[in-house]
Parts: sequence; structure tokens; C-alpha cells
Amino acid sequence: MPNPKDAVIADLNRQMDAFFGAGKSVEEIASGVSGEKGGPIKSTRSEKLRAVRDKIAPRLKRLVDEGYSLHEACLEAGVDYKRARLIASENNFKLPSNP
Repeated sequence: MPNPKDAVIADLNRQMDAFFGAGKSVEEIASGVSGEKGGPIKSTRSEKLRAVRDKIAPRLKRLVDEGYSLHEACLEAGVDYKRARLIASENNFKLPSNP
């Protein structure tokens, strides 16, 4: 019976030969550039919270664009200041500063 470890190594070597044989090359990606967050474990709670924030974001942006102050926009959207800042940073819009 063949050693399973040897079979895996042989398969990996075949895949590498096919990859490099096709003219492809190794590309080094700097740490943190991949765009993947959280590693292999996905948090369903954080995904649910993000989905709720994504629903609030258009309204908050509209209020800010209409000229509401930060305090008024937060009250109208029903969020506190810290959450509003998080929503703005996730959706790439600027909140007005407090006077």
C-alpha cells in the first residue's frame, strides 16, 4: 500500500509542474493586501451587524448630504455617533464635524 503522504507530495509536484509549465510565475503578496479579513472562521454575528449597517448607510449619507448636522443626522437615522462614524468609514463618505 503506498504511503498517502507520498501520494499528496507527488500530486502537488504535478500541479506545480503544470503551473510553471504554463508560463506562470510566483507572485508575492504583501501581508494585509489580500483583502481577506478574519481568516478561515467567518463570524455570522459580524456579518449580520454589517448587513444592518449597510441598510442604514444610504439614509445616513442622504441626511449628511442634505446638510444635517452630525447630531441631527444620528438622531434621524437612529444611530449613535460611534456607529455613524463606522458606517461612514465602511461606505466611504465623510460626516460633518461637530461645531
